[in-house]
Amino acid sequence: MESNKQEDKKDMKRESVAHAPHDEHKKEESHVGEHKHERGAEHKHEEKKEPAKIAKPVVKKDLAVARSMSLHMSKRHGMYICAFIKNKKIDQAIADLEQVCLLKKAVPFKGEIPHRKGKGMMSGRYPVAAARLFIPILKTLNGNVTVNGMDLTKTRITSGSANWASRPARRGGQKGKRTHIILEAREDKK
Repeated sequence: MESNKQEDKKDMKRESVAHAPHDEHKKEESHVGEHKHERGAEHKHEEKKEPAKIAKPVVKKDLAVARSMSLHMSKRHGMYICAFIKNKKIDQAIADLEQVCLLKKAVPFKGEIPHRKGKGMMSGRYPVAAARLFIPILKTLNGNVTVNGMDLTKTRITSGSANWASRPARRGGQKGKRTHIILEAREDKK
């Protein structure tokens, strides 16, 4: 019985000795892993450092454009509003269209339309819904003028066009109203 115990102890020692190099190898791996981890941490730290940004020179342009596609408005209303805001400063055009929304200022129209009060206007209407759609386009044009490096005080709306867009089908064979609007602004060189 004692011999069995001694043999068991010897077997245990052999097993522990056999596993000992394996354990040392594990220690080496863990030590190597620590270095890898440290390297990874350094690498991550290096990634956080961003190169200094070089300031790009602002290229000044002489034209700013704002487009809006498939707006829910009549082409006729779009045409008359474009004519109404042409040759005005962008801020003035926005203020005028806000007055149209409040029914304080009329947009000149042609045709058999009731007369309105206003300088140089015989007949006109208050296209409130269309004017509300124009205001965001004018704000976009204002932003484009700023980005292009143009002077807002000298910039005027030089052209505006309203064109047919694809018109969605309605019931009974009718077609809905859709219009493309393009506005351009240039800086006065005077």
